[in-house]
Amino acid sequence: MQIQSFTFGLFQTNTYVVSDAAGRALLIDPACSGRAEQTMLRNYIQAQGLQLTAILATHGHLDHLWGAAWACREWHLPVQMHASDHPLAQAMQQQYDLFGVPMQPEPFPMEEPATETLCEQGIEVLHTPGHTPGSVCFYMSKEKVLFAGDTLFRMGYGRTDLPGGSTAQLIESLERLFTLPADTHVLPGHGDSTTIGAERRY
Repeated sequence: MQIQSFTFGLFQTNTYVVSDAAGRALLIDPACSGRAEQTMLRNYIQAQGLQLTAILATHGHLDHLWGAAWACREWHLPVQMHASDHPLAQAMQQQYDLFGVPMQPEPFPMEEPATETLCEQGIEVLHTPGHTPGSVCFYMSKEKVLFAGDTLFRMGYGRTDLPGGSTAQLIESLERLFTLPADTHVLPGHGDSTTIGAERRY
């Protein structure tokens, strides 16, 4: 399994491409916010000869979905996102207005994560509400890798003061994540990677 990370957009959001030996790939959090970033992502996937099989989103916030409409058109795939965050993504204009982004978002197709697609890549979908109602983490138990979105960061965790956030739910979600093996490598939605063990101590 190979993981390539990119950091995109005004919010410095991490996007990940996960690929296997057969050349199948998943795109996690399409945050590419402009033509240059979109070209960078496309060129990497093409240069590696990858076949993109799914576009995944850890949650429905604008910074993780800047490039969602473009990616859906580029690879003829919907965004797989927990159903509880579909309303958040559908109200994207409200998010743009909240953060003062002078743009009109493009709609894009969405569906719930398809377990059979993810299982081919050895990925488990963990529902971790708190940052948003439909926040999820993608867990590769064999490789001990967790794509944590904005649920867990290095020396921090996701904010809960935005619409749909819940501190109580986030605490419960973090407690569940802390039951994973201590050497699980955490790849967050922002910032540097960490481990479950390091964050337990923090």
